Amino acid sequence: MKEKQQRYEALVHAFHADIYRYAYFLTREASIAEDIVQETFLRAWRSLDKLKDEKAAKSWLITILRRENARRFEKKQLDTVNIDEHEIADHTFESQDNLDSADLQRLISKLSEPYREPLILQLLFGFSGEEIAQELGLNKNTVMTRLFRARSQLKEILSKQYHPGGKQNG
Repeated sequence: MKEKQQRYEALVHAFHADIYRYAYFLTREASIAEDIVQETFLRAWRSLDKLKDEKAAKSWLITILRRENARRFEKKQLDTVNIDEHEIADHTFESQDNLDSADLQRLISKLSEPYREPLILQLLFGFSGEEIAQELGLNKNTVMTRLFRARSQLKEILSKQYHPGGKQNG
């Protein structure tokens, strides 16, 4: 039991931040992301003996997380309030670097899920096209096309923000 506890603690220590970031990108709500991450690690604890290859731990946790996220849509959803309609002071970002990261996160969240998810796996986890294809159960060419289109959509959004009237002369 002590060995299992040590393996689990090492797993949580190594991957908690990455798993939370991914959950937040999927859900776009901190409290839901925290709940999903907690359930993910609970299921990981229960199934830790099934993890034979420690190198596959990150992919294993991501798979558990994606299934937990899907489960929340199977449950009854309560009425919610759109937080975007209410002004809330957010003091979590203190430096310009964090603001840039928040802007990028906001832009990525505008992408539709088929484009957003592969891009997040590539940016946050550094997965290759083949690894993303395996994780999402897609063909590698499909993944590469979605990554290309996701980047194209981001470029288009950015160009509209910085050149709202169209092309600049110069």
